[in-house]
Amino acid sequence: MDIKKYLDSTYLKTPEQSGLSEAETTEKVKQIIQEAIDNGFYLVMIRPEYVKLARQMIDQAGAPVKVGTVIGFPEGTLNYKLKLAEAQKAINDGADELDYVVNYEAFKKGEKDYVKKEVFEGTLLALKNGKVAKWIIEVAALTPQQIAELTALIRDIVVQTIGLDKAGQVFVKSSTGFYKTKDGKPNGATPESIKIMLDNAGPLPVKAAGGVRNYDEAVKMVELGVKRIGTSSAKAIAEGGEAKGGY
Repeated sequence: MDIKKYLDSTYLKTPEQSGLSEAETTEKVKQIIQEAIDNGFYLVMIRPEYVKLARQMIDQAGAPVKVGTVIGFPEGTLNYKLKLAEAQKAINDGADELDYVVNYEAFKKGEKDYVKKEVFEGTLLALKNGKVAKWIIEVAALTPQQIAELTALIRDIVVQTIGLDKAGQVFVKSSTGFYKTKDGKPNGATPESIKIMLDNAGPLPVKAAGGVRNYDEAVKMVELGVKRIGTSSAKAIAEGGEAKGGY
């Protein structure tokens, strides 16, 4: 399987999280972008402040690599109007895909109208600008029933308000990779959580993010039905190796 076409090569750590300086972090981001160009990965996923850099490097190389970024990351509790402003800036800077963190805490509190508004407005902004939208639901923070319900809620909003013809441009995504779990539980995609998402997302595609450690696991996710895989170890996975820590 040509796994590269499914890989979103990802680097989302801040300097504080990585223990690197601002300059060192920028160099790390440059390395990830260049790696995506050199290896033909589908997309490079970086924080919003690096979108212009990624756009410039990819355009200069004449590469087909897409530029993705995260919105309302990683908690998802940012007011949706501020998420929209963040998304618009990313669009202006050259992003192709917007990975919003849905306000899953609001969903858990029963504030479904707020979540519906957020998903509708965020999706509409992306699509009217010709971009792809993805909604991160943070499976590690949800019960299996909540995973099913939130996935279905996003599906219904998109199908009912945006339309079936645009459904393929709106993903439901599993994880940020930054959620803190207890007792060593996985904080990213698992086969169990992905199956629940797939059962409830259609016709929206699903992205498995975090927890995919090697080529065989990546292939298994594709065989389950995911259309994209987010990983900070894209090169290792593509080469048949094992991820060494990270997302």
